[in-house]
Amino acid sequence: MEKLIQRYNNQIDKTNTKFVRYLQNDVNWDARLNAILGTRGVGKTTMIFQHIKMTGQRNVSLVVFADDIYFSKNTLLDLADNFYKGGGKYLYIDEVHKYPNWSTEIKNIYDQIPDLNIVYTGSSILDLERGTADLSRRQLKNYMYGMSFREWLQMDKGITIPILSIEQILAGDIPFPYSDYRPLPLFKEYLDKGYYPFYRDINYFERLVAVVDQTLEVDIPQFAGLSVGVMRKLKQLLQIISQISPFKPNYSNLARDISVKREDLKEYIFYMENSGMIQGLTAPDKGLNLLAKIDKIYLDNTNLMYALCGDNCEIGNIRETFFFNQMKVRNTVTSSQASDFYVNDKYTFEVGGRKKGKKQIKDVENSYVVKDDIEYAYSNVIPLWAFGLNY
Repeated sequence: MEKLIQRYNNQIDKTNTKFVRYLQNDVNWDARLNAILGTRGVGKTTMIFQHIKMTGQRNVSLVVFADDIYFSKNTLLDLADNFYKGGGKYLYIDEVHKYPNWSTEIKNIYDQIPDLNIVYTGSSILDLERGTADLSRRQLKNYMYGMSFREWLQMDKGITIPILSIEQILAGDIPFPYSDYRPLPLFKEYLDKGYYPFYRDINYFERLVAVVDQTLEVDIPQFAGLSVGVMRKLKQLLQIISQISPFKPNYSNLARDISVKREDLKEYIFYMENSGMIQGLTAPDKGLNLLAKIDKIYLDNTNLMYALCGDNCEIGNIRETFFFNQMKVRNTVTSSQASDFYVNDKYTFEVGGRKKGKKQIKDVENSYVVKDDIEYAYSNVIPLWAFGLNY
């Protein structure tokens, strides 16, 4: 256990708290059991170490990594028991899905050591979602997404802007420091490289493609028991989605194109969405079957688009992908019969470039034109980049 503590302290010493993610203030850290779910590389581990450092709980906390060699001969329950008896109060378990039968052991820790607070994280959304079913009555779920445009501005440029509600954005109440910066060049930079906190890596796109490969070749197949041949189908499917603007699923035709059964295809799309590779836009007025509700499919974020398509990304797809990606974190986003998006069962949005007109939504109540390539809001016209300030 000494080596676990040493590794923990080394990581604490390296942790910088100058910039913290939006979720830091959303998590109820006093809860006895928290799950922090998110795709690979969005910053879950860093957030935990920052929380410990900022709250002064270093000496009563411990962060362990579930794939540590320590667990080849020791159990999580044994660790938790020894840690608690030594005065520990907060146990954090990172990459928990790499530990066999993790949900059962966490349940036992929760039930047997009631004074110990537990937080666990993991990058395999599919495994975590399956495991959390056993813990549903005990835990709080927290989802971490990639960085918003607002967060990237703060982290990369030192530009601090408060989180804006959708009502503030629609009112044009956007406190951007126009006297010192112009938003459009910064926005273009973010769309290309800015969603994942490791965007400063020299080989950023190579690392991002590696995240995609790990998800399609390891996470999904392990979760669903799929074969090597299916891995290739998943990659083929992702490539098709990345090239169409946006992708409107015709399951029969697509199943034929990649030589799979229609029902299998629906499952693959479900797995890919739950693993953070794609985002499915649903219709607001259909039944409870989530697969049947998908109206359009986008890649999860614009950085993925550039990593997979390079300079061949279609600009309309980029705009819609950004809007959907940023707004879904704090809002309910569905498709619109009149336009592109319907948000919170109230607002209708038509997304386009500088020349996008209002004709399509002129008779729709609470409707707005979202334009790329403009700096300021006016009337019911809102700049696209402003929606990146919502979290």
